Amino acid sequence: MAKQHRILTGQVAAITGAARGIGRATAQAFLREGMKVAIGDLDLATAQQTAKELGHGTVAFELDVTQRESVKAFLDGAEAQLGPIDVLVNNAGIMQVGHTIWEEDDATTQRMIDINVNGVMHGVKEIVPRFLARGRGHVVNVASTAGKGGFPGGGTYCGTKHYVVGLTEALRAELRGTGVEVSCVMPVVVNTELASGLTETRGVKTVQPDDVAGEIVSALQDLRFDVFVPRSVAGITKVMNLLPRNGREGLSRALKADQVLMQIDEGKRAAYELRASKSDPSLEAGDPTRQLTP
Repeated sequence: MAKQHRILTGQVAAITGAARGIGRATAQAFLREGMKVAIGDLDLATAQQTAKELGHGTVAFELDVTQRESVKAFLDGAEAQLGPIDVLVNNAGIMQVGHTIWEEDDATTQRMIDINVNGVMHGVKEIVPRFLARGRGHVVNVASTAGKGGFPGGGTYCGTKHYVVGLTEALRAELRGTGVEVSCVMPVVVNTELASGLTETRGVKTVQPDDVAGEIVSALQDLRFDVFVPRSVAGITKVMNLLPRNGREGLSRALKADQVLMQIDEGKRAAYELRASKSDPSLEAGDPTRQLTP
């Protein structure tokens, strides 16, 4: 007997970083399933325009994921307008690449940690108690296949995505038996502004935001934890894990995966890099590195 998909119609979803890219595509996919959607983004004007274009009652909020109180306000606002949240997609993230670890300026390093690491953690800490109180809910954390390896030119980015993968695996174990579900989304390079100017690998082609959105919908319907995009990457990852280190690194070089984040077209990435540099309003370029703990 074929496995029955879960029905998503009527569920409420909140998506961070959803004014554009994967977040926007996911919102659109959710709406096609009959879900109600709230999108949050630091760029409120674009988020409001996106909500207007998507229609179907989509609501937009200003959101700075680096600030936990902003995440709480986003979730509170979404629930006030749409009802209790059933799905949270922690999608907001930035990728500033093209430099070795020691050449990357401290402000850039801190910005990726604040957004990619703390932003996901803030979402988890704010939504999970709500889900536990209801005995249901689904946390979707958007990581990357970069969270399964380390690639030159993107040391900090890879590190932050390793964090998301590890956090999500721990969260799954902690929530086992509670009725709250967890998924970890790990796409390859996605054709968004974030990936502009990157080198393509051999064998694994760039995917589209709609591809990622479709797999997120599938993960909600089938309760899948590991969400590789494309799905074929799951097999590649298994093979890589079976190889000794020299074999893994040799295969990575053969696939040109070691060039993706280092050999970039700076001209094509200029607009994105500028926007990413302003994506944490509390940390301006050139600020001294802030400590994460006292």
